[in-house]
Amino acid sequence: MYHYSELPVAVIGAGPVGLAAAAHLLERGLQPVVFERGKGPGSSLVEWGHVRVFSPWRYVFDKAALHLLEESGWIQPDPDTLPTGSEIVQQYLIPLARLVARHIKYGATVHSITRLGLDKVANDGRDRAPFIIRYRDDTGTERRLTARAVLDASGTWLRPNPMGVDGLPVLGESLAGDRICYGIPDVLGRERRLYTDSNVLVVGSGHSAINAVLSLLELQKEHPKTSVLWALRRNKIDKLLGGGVNDQLPARGALGLAAKDAIESGRLKLLAPFSVESIESGGESLNVEALVSGQPETLRVNRIIVATGFRPDLSMLNELRIDVDVVVESPRRLAPMIDPNLHSCGTVPPHGVEELAHPERDFFIVGSKSYGRAPTFLMATGYEQVRSVVAELAGDHVAARQVQLVLPETGVCTVTLPGSRDKTSACCGGPSAKVDACCVLDASVKSEGKAGCGCGAGMTREMEPAK
Repeated sequence: MYHYSELPVAVIGAGPVGLAAAAHLLERGLQPVVFERGKGPGSSLVEWGHVRVFSPWRYVFDKAALHLLEESGWIQPDPDTLPTGSEIVQQYLIPLARLVARHIKYGATVHSITRLGLDKVANDGRDRAPFIIRYRDDTGTERRLTARAVLDASGTWLRPNPMGVDGLPVLGESLAGDRICYGIPDVLGRERRLYTDSNVLVVGSGHSAINAVLSLLELQKEHPKTSVLWALRRNKIDKLLGGGVNDQLPARGALGLAAKDAIESGRLKLLAPFSVESIESGGESLNVEALVSGQPETLRVNRIIVATGFRPDLSMLNELRIDVDVVVESPRRLAPMIDPNLHSCGTVPPHGVEELAHPERDFFIVGSKSYGRAPTFLMATGYEQVRSVVAELAGDHVAARQVQLVLPETGVCTVTLPGSRDKTSACCGGPSAKVDACCVLDASVKSEGKAGCGCGAGMTREMEPAK
């Protein structure tokens, strides 16, 4: 027989947000059980460990986690330096995971969550029934655990978006999988051989794509036969190339400026707007049938890098009553704050337990997975989410709703690429010289004591790494 209040809180994922959740739970006197599919913490970060993030260390630390670490005698890295994914794992997550090791199950892949004795349809006693977490351990054995609450911080890394503009893989994409990489390959490191002297097509217009393109251009300096095609689904890159000196994260601004310089110098070929119709293997290369500016074109490339974002895997939640937005696939009340169809610049409003709640009591999706298909995420956002949610679970409803979130500004809304027919350089009159405004009109309206121009009402959540 169990006592509901004595049951642990299940946390899915031992990445930065999952381990922060564990730290907050312990700080509140609650017992976490963290499920991690990998053999150690931050298994997804390890996969992009070669990437240097554009957020300095001070944005990487969670306060509760920092308190635990400092009590152990851990030495904090310089808060103003920029770590790589591997450095975050080695210098932050591994030391933190050691302190909470008895609460972590490694090699544990959660595949379904339900209520004890109840399917999704059953009503009677639902809010009083504990959760059952079904998972496979590292031997493949099926196991289960009973929990009073669940925080799903499993992320989206394992579900990259396919190449098709319609959200589906294009014809032949799956068969060409051995020549396609999703995300950011280690072009200058362990995968260097694959890209040297190759003709490479990069598809995507976010930080991940820019990182991949700039790495390829570095490789090109040493191996001039390496060529780069950069394909954009639309003929502009929002929030990236125009921030520059106005960006409160200098490395993020520098990334955009470097990409803009590469385009203007002609060191790569830009294809926009671009959509792939089909891919066919042809010996050592791939034949890509595409539409470029509405006209059919055949590209012959050796490798393709698809950096078109990620999407959440909701299959493990089929027997829970979750309320996700039909477009963004984030919690419904959070969606209007982050929907890329509605926003192009600005800041994320503070949000916590109220925006993350579902009809299924004591169940929450947190971290990058909470943003669904919206393209970017800051770790600091996830830390504030779990702080609020854990306060609610601990019965501190006031603290749970005292949500505060201060994120660095991008400095720009949108920017038009060289050669575009659209001569508007940015929304609302161009980028602002003020770092607390997203554009000229926004700065002007704010100078009058008003909230802003409205184009950025509620939105910047820049991704930590270009991942």
